[in-house]
Amino acid sequence: MERWDQATGAALVVDPKRGALRPSTDYEDFSHLERAEQVIATAPGGGWQVHWKDEGPGGTPLTEQVPAWLITSQGRATAITVDAQGHVEDADGADAFIPPGENPVS
Repeated sequence: MERWDQATGAALVVDPKRGALRPSTDYEDFSHLERAEQVIATAPGGGWQVHWKDEGPGGTPLTEQVPAWLITSQGRATAITVDAQGHVEDADGADAFIPPGENPVS
């Protein structure tokens, strides 16, 4: 949501096809708004790694570097990873967070 329509009170959201704001009530599948944390800063990964027990090829262990952390307005830090294909994802589902200088989990 970007802002509220002052006349109707409807939430206005970005319509990327039109390149304009539209009332959320224009969408047939709109059901409700949810509070989202706003990213307000980033921090370097600092040598941290994340580990998954079975996310590698064929269900093998996978360890990836954390190039950055996203910091939200609520003070939450989310680790970001980049896979071999260049896809950026959060690491919220990781099995372990490995501090700098420690070996990956076996």
